[in-house]
Amino acid sequence: MNLYGLIGYPLGHSFSKKYFTEKFEKGNFQECRFNLYPLENISGFPSLLQQEKGLLGLAVTIPYKESIIPYLSYLDDRAKEIGAVNCIKIEGNMLTGYNTDSIGFRNSFLPLLKHNHTKALVLGSGGASKAVQYELARAGIPYLVGTRKVQQQCGYIEYGDIDEIIVREYPIIINTTPVGMSPHVDAQPDFPYHLLTKENLLYDLIYTPEQTNFLKLGLQHGAIVKNGYEMLVLQAEENWRVWTET
Repeated sequence: MNLYGLIGYPLGHSFSKKYFTEKFEKGNFQECRFNLYPLENISGFPSLLQQEKGLLGLAVTIPYKESIIPYLSYLDDRAKEIGAVNCIKIEGNMLTGYNTDSIGFRNSFLPLLKHNHTKALVLGSGGASKAVQYELARAGIPYLVGTRKVQQQCGYIEYGDIDEIIVREYPIIINTTPVGMSPHVDAQPDFPYHLLTKENLLYDLIYTPEQTNFLKLGLQHGAIVKNGYEMLVLQAEENWRVWTET
């Protein structure tokens, strides 16, 4: 049996399980299975590898996209530069980390851009945010990172410091945090939504619910909005390519 799976915590609402199970059924991949592996602590990762001998690939989600790295044998160039991993290829004792989040984000995000979408405000600074920052830099889009607490890094500001000047200068707003994700659908990132206009583009990496409060508030002010579903599909397909290429 060829095993694939997802590690993270919690894993109550998994896109990957449904997606790959259906993919295996439609493609007649009868020898393949996709399992969920909720790990309360990343220190349980080596035990998982010992228990699941048939593992060939793993997807990695919150909160382990960065903390998984010390457990890996090698990082490809993209993952190394980003500093976060969401895909692992397993070949015997060799574990190679990849970042396919950035590929999914790039291919779903760039077609949305209008002439005035020249700078981006990224909400959140975790592993998903790093993938977004990587692709913004590649696309030549200057960005600012908003966080709950000031960090001693260039380009990071507190959410409370986001004002009208910043919203006008950075018309692209990208939510990379889990705030607003099911089941906590009544929440939204700390942001001055009343300052939004039709000039803004709001992109939310969350895919469930389909329309988060973050996106709803953007729509109320005429902004262009998009959720993270297409990004997830694209990164899942890239994961499959990584896992199965010979």
